[in-house]
Amino acid sequence: MVSWIISRLVVLIFGTLYPAYYSYKAVKSKDIKEYVKWMMYWIIFALFTTAETFTDIFLCWFPFYYELKIAFVAWLLSPYTKGSSLLYRKFVHPTLSSKEKEIDDCLVQAKDRSYDALVHFGKRGLNVAATAAVMAASKVKVGVRMVISASHPHPLPATATVWRGRHTRGRDSLTGFYQASQFASHSPATDVPLGMKTVNVVFS
Repeated sequence: MVSWIISRLVVLIFGTLYPAYYSYKAVKSKDIKEYVKWMMYWIIFALFTTAETFTDIFLCWFPFYYELKIAFVAWLLSPYTKGSSLLYRKFVHPTLSSKEKEIDDCLVQAKDRSYDALVHFGKRGLNVAATAAVMAASKVKVGVRMVISASHPHPLPATATVWRGRHTRGRDSLTGFYQASQFASHSPATDVPLGMKTVNVVFS
């Protein structure tokens, strides 16, 4: 009996590559007769491939199943039997002609629904991405604050500024007093300032 691998190779070479090359020649030569011939073959072969997907699962146990597949592809391609042209003219074309309007309506509805679904899921994806970006930015901000807190365990002292004004001998005199305290360093154990600078500035 013919194995699955041999069957697949025969269908691939004689059912796909060989017709593809002659379809190329028909397009190149602009031969309408050959063009129509190979178009009918590809329609029948597409239906065959669709049916094969299911028959390979449920009918592979049938005796001589793979031999029948090879014989069917040869029958489609043979210039003597003209199987693809016969099937198209007798069955496929009349069926598609009678159901063409219903098929077109179904395709239009499916196209509209798929577009709406694509837009809907696209919006949801953008919302999820924006939320994830905001959460990531918040985590990064918190992490930066923790690093800064760890590098500066003792907050710097605030600077106090006081200005006082007074009147002396009939003229205005402004005395300003500015004191700035700056810690040179801190004792890590007692947090006691080890150095301090005091600056007095007087304006008269």
